[in-house]
Amino acid sequence: MSNYPCLIENLAFAEAPRWHDGELWFSDFFTHQVMRIDREGRAHVVVEVANQPSGLGWLPDGRLLVVSMLDRKLMRLDPTGLVEVADLSHLAEFPCNDMVVDAKGCAYIGNFGFDIFAQPVVPKPTVLVMVSPDGKSAVAATDMAFPNGTVITPDGRLMIIGETFARRLTAFDIADDGTLSNRRIWADLGKLAPDGICLDAEGAVWVASPRSNEFVRVLEGGAITRRIPVSNQGIACALGGADGKRLFMVIGSVKPREVAMAMRAGRIEYIDVDVPAAASPR
Repeated sequence: MSNYPCLIENLAFAEAPRWHDGELWFSDFFTHQVMRIDREGRAHVVVEVANQPSGLGWLPDGRLLVVSMLDRKLMRLDPTGLVEVADLSHLAEFPCNDMVVDAKGCAYIGNFGFDIFAQPVVPKPTVLVMVSPDGKSAVAATDMAFPNGTVITPDGRLMIIGETFARRLTAFDIADDGTLSNRRIWADLGKLAPDGICLDAEGAVWVASPRSNEFVRVLEGGAITRRIPVSNQGIACALGGADGKRLFMVIGSVKPREVAMAMRAGRIEYIDVDVPAAASPR
């Protein structure tokens, strides 16, 4: 067990933490729940997603967007319940994954690209999908090696995305219409395979590293300024709290559903850091 305070435990497999309106939101894959932790530390189920929730984001009008993994759809939570925004199954052959939503409501969604639980694992490149505010979907980038955690800078002009199986953070310029260009390596992570990420106010990226059981703060070019070791796999992270300096660390173990449900090893711990979160693109 880590020596950090625990916000919540006994999760099956948590992902996609987001600090929103003073609360921490996240998905718990295998219980099919999107959850939030309120200001008093109480956990609430926001919505259940039958085909497993993953990436979370919000439209400019405040409605929640949720990635539905197994049927490869983008869903929106309306007052009447979940509604389909876009079916991505023609673009993504395997489960959809993390997501970032920009200030205009464009959603960028990754997907596995292959069967992650196959033996042996045979990684294959895949695409990053963009869903525009009108619900139209298109390929935003190709040849992605398991596109995962993603952030957009406050000015809305730069995307940084983790390519887990390429062990790097990749950057794109974002045009006014949401299209991506000028692809380049933002940071070569060496032996570290990035999962979820978040951005701080100095432009550094906090990276969850499942293989090395830690969270690391990375500068453009790849320099690591801080390492936070944890007791199990580092899955994802978010900066939040009253001053934006609380790093919420999702910890777990990548296992098939039956094993994860039995283990209930997922937890969210936290530690206060020196640099606050970057401002939201909105």
